[in-house]
Amino acid sequence: MIEVSKALKIVKRETRPLGAERVALEHAVGRVLAEDIHADVDMPPFDRSQMDGYAVKAADTMAAPVTLGILGESAAGQGWHKVLKTGEAVRIMTGAPIPAGADAVQKIELTTESNGVVSITEPTSVGKYIVYKGQEVKKGSKVLRAGEVISANNISIPAAFGYARVMVARRPRVAIISTGSEIVDVGRKPKRDQIRNSNSIMLKTLCEQAGAIARVFPIIGDDLSELKTQIKTAARGSDILITTGGVSVGKYDLTRLALKELGAECFFERLRLKPGKPTVFARLKKTLVFGLPGNPVSAAATFYLFVRKAILIMQGAVQCDLNNGTAIVSKPVRAPKERDAYLPAVLISESDGTLKADPLQWHGSSDFIGFAESDALISIPRGSAFDAGSPVPVLFL
Repeated sequence: MIEVSKALKIVKRETRPLGAERVALEHAVGRVLAEDIHADVDMPPFDRSQMDGYAVKAADTMAAPVTLGILGESAAGQGWHKVLKTGEAVRIMTGAPIPAGADAVQKIELTTESNGVVSITEPTSVGKYIVYKGQEVKKGSKVLRAGEVISANNISIPAAFGYARVMVARRPRVAIISTGSEIVDVGRKPKRDQIRNSNSIMLKTLCEQAGAIARVFPIIGDDLSELKTQIKTAARGSDILITTGGVSVGKYDLTRLALKELGAECFFERLRLKPGKPTVFARLKKTLVFGLPGNPVSAAATFYLFVRKAILIMQGAVQCDLNNGTAIVSKPVRAPKERDAYLPAVLISESDGTLKADPLQWHGSSDFIGFAESDALISIPRGSAFDAGSPVPVLFL
């Protein structure tokens, strides 16, 4: 068995970025940038108003209430481009250019307009309600960097600076095979001693969330020849192959043997990890192979720790590991003497701002129903224990 930390280093060592392609910006959400995005203009490109109101000279309002003559209007997309003089005001809208000569804005709620003049009831100050040219971003600044994921929150950034098309990392192609004679397709009614295949759809979804293109292959029963054929077929044209089941030491655990007979190079096959001890990582020609345990919780945990990392490395992502933090555990937790434990938990934000981790009452690595409620993994080093109320490291799912 090897340490989880060592296994993570091996995955990083053996995984390579896949290169890049240029796509239309509207198709880039969820993709990893393969180029830096730079501002081609200052933002804002001119001094602009933060409020609907009146552009003025601040000094003219010091003795408020005061009355100023209205010379015109500055609207978004159609500014007032003369020079404001003492005793004058220009009606202005949010986002509109500040006229030359004005150095402040008074919001409309503190004004009254009538017959071409505006009464300003309270003084304003120099710079009030003005966003100056380049205050948000200077021309030439890097606004997004290669390795960041384009999201609904940040896609407006490349759009604002003229990137109609962007360079993004190629999406890894992932093949998924569930193994075991006890497994049947989701649409079939299991016979005695059988269960439906829940792993494949879970893993396909997790792969796609990480940016990969995933394809599920037919289930393979406990037949070495068929398994070898399916592995060869699935690996062909795939960057990553994920198998579930058949990685333990039982009579019908055939995945490791199949990989060996196919000539795969095995990097590790047993981990100091709970759940997920019998996890395999290998390379078959150019394809990385992850042999995950068949139990759903073990498959999910090992995906989050290892497969997700490889998928993101292949895309050149800046952040390839799960985000981590600390929470206060609500009940005692411990790890086995020889294995690190990653326990599913629900995170709760208390009214005082404390983040609490509530370990789930689950019934082992086959309890996918219990695991479904989790949004974090409590990370416990082997041989360690934490009492209720102790801070514990957590990985956010």
